[in-house]
Amino acid sequence: MNELTIEKFEEAAEIVMRVTNKTKLVYSDYFSDQTGNKVYFKPENMQVTGAYKVRGAYYKISTMSKAEREKGIIAASSGNHALGVAYAARQFGIKATVMMPATTPLIKVNSTKDLGAEVVLFGDDYDATCAEAMRVAEEKGLTFVHPFDDLDIATGQGTIAMEIVKELPTVEYILVPVGGGGLVCGVAALAKMLNPNIKIIGVESAGANCLEVALKHNEVTALPEVNTIADGTAMKCAGRTIFPFIKENLDGIITVEDSELIVAFLDMVENHKMIVENSGLLSVAALKHLDVEDKKVVSILTGGNMDVITMSSIVQHGLIQRDRIFTVSVLLPDKPGELTNVSRIIAEEKGNVVKLDHNQFVSTNRNAAVELKITMEAFGTEHKEQIIHALRSGGYRPKIIMTML
Repeated sequence: MNELTIEKFEEAAEIVMRVTNKTKLVYSDYFSDQTGNKVYFKPENMQVTGAYKVRGAYYKISTMSKAEREKGIIAASSGNHALGVAYAARQFGIKATVMMPATTPLIKVNSTKDLGAEVVLFGDDYDATCAEAMRVAEEKGLTFVHPFDDLDIATGQGTIAMEIVKELPTVEYILVPVGGGGLVCGVAALAKMLNPNIKIIGVESAGANCLEVALKHNEVTALPEVNTIADGTAMKCAGRTIFPFIKENLDGIITVEDSELIVAFLDMVENHKMIVENSGLLSVAALKHLDVEDKKVVSILTGGNMDVITMSSIVQHGLIQRDRIFTVSVLLPDKPGELTNVSRIIAEEKGNVVKLDHNQFVSTNRNAAVELKITMEAFGTEHKEQIIHALRSGGYRPKIIMTML
């Protein structure tokens, strides 16, 4: 396959329906009010493997000959592509080997094994793992299923656009998270075929903006390094095969900071009761950067595979960024009643204390001062400032300090 055609997309749409959940659009009152647009989410985080990747993997295998399937397939991934390939291979009853970096969390390794794939740990990062997987594919005659730089893969992923347009024919903007570019390649190409007026905006992490750099230089360019919490899209280099199609159909690029992903996670949990992984949140964080009003916008939520430890950390950081949790340090005279007085002031302002740390040894002169660190909940920035003002009025000098629970 050396081109993207409407016939191939239609074929792929029929084929991937065999293994995908119907991820109907979710209208967001919260984000619509925040942005002045009509915002919808395409919740691929609710997909059968927790991410959209199964679409491309399943369609890719469907295009292979019987002889190719009998020999087996191999892929390199530490996340959603691994799960998609393993699941798709199981549906076809063929052998799949997935090479994963040695640093891959055990839960992802076991999840891939549970879907029937043979997992081989190799290398410390994706680039080393991918190079080895391609070498093994050549040596053993296996078909290498690339996570993004393959037009069959892009066609399978692009079926998302057909579903969006069928459900919301008047869609005007589609925001697409970008890693290597397979998803945005397929979505942009098909959306333009269905309606050339639809604007396709790719969204990258500022710390892994390989497509933005490629478009700027008019050629695929490898980043010297990537640094982002959006690990699923942390690619140094966009796909070379798919780049011409992206360049032809993409209308723009937005980059977002990691701090924006953190608050986007909080917003999705609180307002939509949805778990979306950091990479999938790129299209949510980008909504406030879209300089339009009263448009119908669809943000693709690419996945929801997040381990609970990361989830806990993201929630805490999000609450701190929103001033819903904060810590102050106050110096108290070491005498009875001071702790009660501070507690009374906070209670009167409706602050909720969640942690106290009383340090009598902050000074060699305990009569002069002991330190009290107070971590508390607030409703937001205005309430936080109200509590701090009350402490100052009570004769204390609270100092904000950075801390985690």
